[in-house]
Amino acid sequence: MSLKQGAALALAIATCVTGAAWADTIKVGVIASFSGPFAQYGTQYRQAIEAYQAQHGKTAGEHEIEFIYKDVGGTNPDQARALAQELLIRDRVDYLAGFTFTPNALAVASMATQSETPTVIFNAATSAINKDSEFFLRTSYTLWQVSVPLAEWAYDQGIRTVATTVTDYGPGIDAENAFREAFEAKGGEVIDEIRMPLSTTDFTPFIQRVRDQKPDAVFAFLPGGPPTFTFTKTYNENGLKAEGIRFLGTAETEEVNLQGLGDAAIGLTTAYHYSGAHDSDANRAFLAKLNELDPKAIANWASVGAYDGVHLIYQMVAAAGSDGPAAVEAVKSLEWESPRGPLKMDPETRTVIQNVYIREVERNPDTNLLQNTEKGIIATVGDLGWDK
Repeated sequence: MSLKQGAALALAIATCVTGAAWADTIKVGVIASFSGPFAQYGTQYRQAIEAYQAQHGKTAGEHEIEFIYKDVGGTNPDQARALAQELLIRDRVDYLAGFTFTPNALAVASMATQSETPTVIFNAATSAINKDSEFFLRTSYTLWQVSVPLAEWAYDQGIRTVATTVTDYGPGIDAENAFREAFEAKGGEVIDEIRMPLSTTDFTPFIQRVRDQKPDAVFAFLPGGPPTFTFTKTYNENGLKAEGIRFLGTAETEEVNLQGLGDAAIGLTTAYHYSGAHDSDANRAFLAKLNELDPKAIANWASVGAYDGVHLIYQMVAAAGSDGPAAVEAVKSLEWESPRGPLKMDPETRTVIQNVYIREVERNPDTNLLQNTEKGIIATVGDLGWDK
């Protein structure tokens, strides 16, 4: 974009934002994948938004809330930027939300800042994202937030050598660095660091490389969806568990694909901020409403990130309407009870402080379905990668 085009865009955005400042209806633009291999994200975001509105109504303060959905397809920064521009200028939205992938979130940072538009990130998990705009707020997690507790827990369980396997992009590198730093600080050894191309669909060579080195465990991070399912299935099918190489992950046993992994997934260990099996009244109410609206809905981390993101938007709208700076300021230290447990916004990082759960895949004796059973809690963890 040229300097002249940038100035014109800034003027157009400013005009639209000013014109919408006292509108009765607050519009929220949701940029997510509604098609392609990651379409499940968009589906889950929409389901969670509809569940929240079914529970809490469609108004916040004196304003009606309207959501406008835009399909970015997948990891596509240019398309994310174009959609954000369309939402701000043509649709005159007051808030932005969604953003499954880090590159897409980073692509709209300058636009969010320029237009003073609060932007709630439902998933993208690289720590550095929120440093790019003071109007970014995140209701998901960061890779440091879950990888550090997992590394420390693994060492405490007697694991001394680990090979790390991550997708070679921002979040994967974050996960690799976080796990290595925490594991080595405890006295463990990372014997290999394997970075896998984002386009990889055959993980057999990487799994075989791990198997040949015989570490105590393999740590994995891949983008949710088909990659996590395929990687975990490859681990199961190549005998690593039988040889005593434990699996350590984050979202690799996520609920949407969990049943497809079958009995081979039993015993796999992950550290994460949500499980569909979380035992709380708030989670039971969330699951009940999701399934009332859509019996096929499956709750996972994407669902809860969107659900809590909507809660944050409602609180901002109730406090400040479409006044972006005032809205962000109003929720910087907000606390609430989520389906995942207690949450608090960190006023510095603008990412939630939350519990991290050590989970193990088991069969639910009542339903006979696989679930991520919480075996331990590391309480009130913030973004441990903010200063890295």
